[in-house]
Amino acid sequence: MSRRRSPVKLKIIPDAKYKNIIVSKLINYLMLDGKKYVAESIAYEAIEKLGQKLKKDPVQIFEEIVESVKPLVEVKSRRVGGSTYQIPIEVRPERQVFKSLKWLIEAARKRGSDSGMADKLFSEFYDAHNKKGGAFKRREDTHKMAEANKAFSHFKY
Repeated sequence: MSRRRSPVKLKIIPDAKYKNIIVSKLINYLMLDGKKYVAESIAYEAIEKLGQKLKKDPVQIFEEIVESVKPLVEVKSRRVGGSTYQIPIEVRPERQVFKSLKWLIEAARKRGSDSGMADKLFSEFYDAHNKKGGAFKRREDTHKMAEANKAFSHFKY
């Protein structure tokens, strides 16, 4: 259908400590100004705290949290005639992971406490594990919006 060639997907290298691709993505999304070492230390500290608090394998818990925050549907604006409709569409698996990690980081950054980013991230992970917190609320809001606009799903591309 499209004339241009499709972009090449970059292979993501698993992180050094846990050999996990999702942890590696978390580190990359956390990173600011190319300071990967700082992002790694924040992510590892938050994941370690999570493992100590719940007394389980930290990476397994982290993956469960990402799974619980993943959005299944989202709304996309589409102009039909003179008006714009919010059309619910299913989210691709790669985008689900991206969205869940971004929401977790965003919610952690918004937490207003004097503690460091690692503590904020840990708190957000812990809240998401308990089905609350900013990231989990964001997922629920996205699903509610899609449910409310289900009537327009026949406008899908």
